[in-house]
Amino acid sequence: MIKARLNQLLRHPDNCCADLDEWLNGHGGQGLAIALNDPSTLIPTVKAAGLRGLGGSGFPAYRKWQMMAAQPQGGERYLICNGNEDEPGTFKDRILLEESPHQVIEGALITALAASVNHIIFYINPHLKRATEILSNAIAQWQQSGYLQKISGALAAELVLKIIPSPGHYIAGEETAALEAVEGNFPFPRGKPPYPAVAGVHGRPTLINNVETLANVSHIVRNGAAWFQSLGESSCSGTKIYCVSGDVTSTGAYELPMGITLESLIFQHAGGISGNRKFKAVFTGGPSNSILTADELTAALDFDSLKQHNAGLGTGAMIVVAEGNPIIPHIAEYLDFFAAASCGQCPPCTSGTREMAQLTRKIASGNADEHDLDSLISLSELLPGSGRCHLVDGAVTVLKSSLAHFPVEYQSLINKPSS
Repeated sequence: MIKARLNQLLRHPDNCCADLDEWLNGHGGQGLAIALNDPSTLIPTVKAAGLRGLGGSGFPAYRKWQMMAAQPQGGERYLICNGNEDEPGTFKDRILLEESPHQVIEGALITALAASVNHIIFYINPHLKRATEILSNAIAQWQQSGYLQKISGALAAELVLKIIPSPGHYIAGEETAALEAVEGNFPFPRGKPPYPAVAGVHGRPTLINNVETLANVSHIVRNGAAWFQSLGESSCSGTKIYCVSGDVTSTGAYELPMGITLESLIFQHAGGISGNRKFKAVFTGGPSNSILTADELTAALDFDSLKQHNAGLGTGAMIVVAEGNPIIPHIAEYLDFFAAASCGQCPPCTSGTREMAQLTRKIASGNADEHDLDSLISLSELLPGSGRCHLVDGAVTVLKSSLAHFPVEYQSLINKPSS
């Protein structure tokens, strides 16, 4: 059972709802009213707040908005609310859509005003059936409320909201792959440039933001940039939803200050390691990022600080492993995932991820020799940068991190020839 502790994004108990009237009777709608009054303040406010893309990239949100706003006005302009969410260990977007869809929708409406968008597409993984149903009902309430007419008037164009199911593949969450899927094509990632803000859906300017990113927008506009900055630790702004799974006492989604330490997240909030075991490692940001070990428990969990540990925050997923549990089967499982997720467009990615997965499975089963390990290491050096998107890079990152942190574990499984 997932325990959601979302004290900031789900700001108040009366706002944790799927009913628009209840949302508006709390603090809902106030950010949108400010945005309607003066849309020109929105991008500077988001810039000053320090909001970053919370789907994995950590890219400053205002820069995408600014690029989008700079495109010639008129014609079709799109916002894609990216809820593809298919990476193991990540479930924050599902919780936000199920528990409080109106803050996501209001954030998208404010963003539409900031970037002069007249088409909002909620791009949702089809496996999130309950979230999609709740979101659909919530959108219908906004359509009946009169707010969309006000926004359409401010935009001088009819604002259209719709849900488009993603193909449900991991790769479909990559932003240019999402463009292809929205157009009805297979989600093959595109080359960049041009960037989506210049030429996106049907060649028109398109802004792509994650569900969690948009969920913050109404609160920032309502409370101000300084308030949002104050929520983070040290120099970080805002909060982050950390999805904690694996060998902890209390798995769940924890919304906490951006920049809290790994130790605080695991031992203070998630109840420590289950079964009174010791902490061994954590996959930070899901399987496409690096591993942190017990020597790095003081690491701050934010986009910039984790770079000092050759790691990344990613989606904020934290998959915890206890002492006594081997790492290599986890690596094999994640490489299998990436191999299955490869879209097939780039041969080095398709064949490389498959070969890495097979070699790691062979090592995990105890049937490999030194040549297999050498081949695995060689692939980890040769494959980075060989794909149009970052899928193969993510697979290599987690593999290389495991090789660096647990070389003894790999060597212990290698069959050495008898003398």
